[in-house]
Amino acid sequence: MSPNRKPLQESARGLRPAAACIDLDAIAGRARALDALDDRLRHLLPAAVARETRLGDIRNGRLVFLASSPTWASRVRLYQAILMAEACTALGGAVERFAVKVAPLPTVPPEPAKPKPLSSAAAQHLRAAANAIQDPELKALYLDLASFAER
Repeated sequence: MSPNRKPLQESARGLRPAAACIDLDAIAGRARALDALDDRLRHLLPAAVARETRLGDIRNGRLVFLASSPTWASRVRLYQAILMAEACTALGGAVERFAVKVAPLPTVPPEPAKPKPLSSAAAQHLRAAANAIQDPELKALYLDLASFAER
């Protein structure tokens, strides 16, 4: 061990929060920028190719796409000139290389279904039930639920 380096036990002072180690805002900003660029680039592709590919990364002048199979990787390579030109326009810099990797695409969670609004008939039944309840706390809960009805 060199004399200038401290042993691991001396330099490590326990666990630190992630925010103390890295700039989480920068990571989130980069993720948002990559997502926006992914949308912009995939709009240039035919729908079938766009469904089976994603922008993986762009770093050091290399644009990396992910494809769900070798077939889709070959198809996205047909559009590499268009994709690189658009990436250069979007980023204001040179994209010099293009790569496609075959990997399972990240799943996009479906948007949660919007809850159906409470009908006015259901609200009437809740109010009627509330009037029949003796417990004031439970009665208040039923009336609160009834207040969510469509107007």
